[in-house]
Amino acid sequence: MATKFVFVTGGVVSSLGKGIFASSLGLLLKSRGLKVFMQKFDPYLNVDPGTMSPYQHGEVYVTGDGAETDLDIGHYERWLDVNLSRDSSVSSGQIYSAVIEKERRGDYLGACVQVIPHVTNEIKSRLKEASLHSGADVVIAEIGGTVGDIESLPFLEAIRQTRLELGYENTLFVHNTLVPYLRVADESKTKPTQHSVKELLGLGIQPDAIVLRSEVGLSAAAKEKISLFCNVPVNGVFEADDCKVVYELPMKLHEQGLDDYVLDHFGIKAPKPSLKGWEGWVNSIYESKKGVKIALVGKYVELHDAYLSVVSALKHASYSYRRNVEIGWVKSMDVTESNVADILKGYDGVLVPGGFGERGSEGKKLAIRYARESGTPFLGICFGLQLAVVEFAQDVMGLKGANTTEFDPNTPFPVVDFLHDQYADIAKGGTMRLGYYDCELKPGSLAYRLYGRKLIKERHRHRYELNNAYREDMEKAGLKVSGVNPQSGLCEIVELPGHPFFIASQFHPEFTSRPLRVNPLFKGFVGAAIAKRGD
Repeated sequence: MATKFVFVTGGVVSSLGKGIFASSLGLLLKSRGLKVFMQKFDPYLNVDPGTMSPYQHGEVYVTGDGAETDLDIGHYERWLDVNLSRDSSVSSGQIYSAVIEKERRGDYLGACVQVIPHVTNEIKSRLKEASLHSGADVVIAEIGGTVGDIESLPFLEAIRQTRLELGYENTLFVHNTLVPYLRVADESKTKPTQHSVKELLGLGIQPDAIVLRSEVGLSAAAKEKISLFCNVPVNGVFEADDCKVVYELPMKLHEQGLDDYVLDHFGIKAPKPSLKGWEGWVNSIYESKKGVKIALVGKYVELHDAYLSVVSALKHASYSYRRNVEIGWVKSMDVTESNVADILKGYDGVLVPGGFGERGSEGKKLAIRYARESGTPFLGICFGLQLAVVEFAQDVMGLKGANTTEFDPNTPFPVVDFLHDQYADIAKGGTMRLGYYDCELKPGSLAYRLYGRKLIKERHRHRYELNNAYREDMEKAGLKVSGVNPQSGLCEIVELPGHPFFIASQFHPEFTSRPLRVNPLFKGFVGAAIAKRGD
């Protein structure tokens, strides 16, 4: 069977949830026995979001093969429970860089290089590569931005050409639009959707299905009107109303016949969907009555998308215990020695996530010290491990002035350092470890008990490491290294034996947590926090 392509576009406004819709469709098709691959085409000129401020882009999600990607890749992986690759994340920066590189090499044989056909051909090549590398039955490609954005035009032109080349039966266009509800008039207005589709038609793309985002349910008359004016069958008009629990969306779309509509378009016969596990997951959310309170101590807490995967992993873990997680967003710059106990005393656990830079680091170290001394369950991630090591060296080992060379290149005790020699055998990432690396766990350790096996793989995004020159003294003082990368000897996990739960990882466990397959560190952390509550 030739690979089928679903193209998801957006109109009217951004932040409509195209990624959640695309993930829901992918989940439905996968549940019917199809192999699905997901792609996101982002119109920004950055090569990837790795250098963007969280205020601009939210979190940077990292795939197993080390690509720094848009956060929607995280939605795709979590909802479909798949491991995607760098083929999943394509930016205008990547496209234009590739075109210019080919021009400099002479690949275009002296042609005048233009958006059409050279840029659009490069975009189409990424679709073909995703199909070939993944072996997918269906590739779902989400086009970032909204119809009418100048920067998105080459992507829209490329998918228009793709239909021309591959045919109607192998391509499906789905347009996501807003149907605003005017509360004063008590009316849902279809005109923005009509204008959005008109804009799309002006680019040569007739949508095959329309997904309507609304905060209220829509009448049959409203959907019939949209069908008529947008030239889409009534059974191709779907609602994606606000859900109490967003994870219900796949079931709601299935009830409306979305997966049948897509399969009929492609001429694919497939078994009925198997959604029992996902339905059980949603039921566990509704059955969660009691809570557990976790303090997330970070620099960007006013921007929740900066910690999207961490929050998702906390939810996965808490719902597995039939608990609602109550996250306290603690701004690390506000934490001082005089107020840290008052800020954190009401929480059942303390989590210090990944990050970069000195700003706010003192508050994070104070939160770590509070958790260590008070017996409050603690989970440190990446930067959280590095600061846990610095705090321990300063306060327990008595190494005054101990620091990470990220903050103080002249520190007398560089307990966390960029160790060039330790990167000698690491092929990926240049000055940063990115993607999967092995971690060998020490039998008898907390980490070993949580994972239940000796060798694991987790994803990384960092460049500073625990300095092994201080490891022996640190372990004598009580902070144990319980996981190392066997190829390089680099520290992966530290923990504090005798503490109810104190563990930190150099890797990012949130990137491998799934609703139906919770990452062991998060499951253990939330379980310890619940035990602290005693209810």
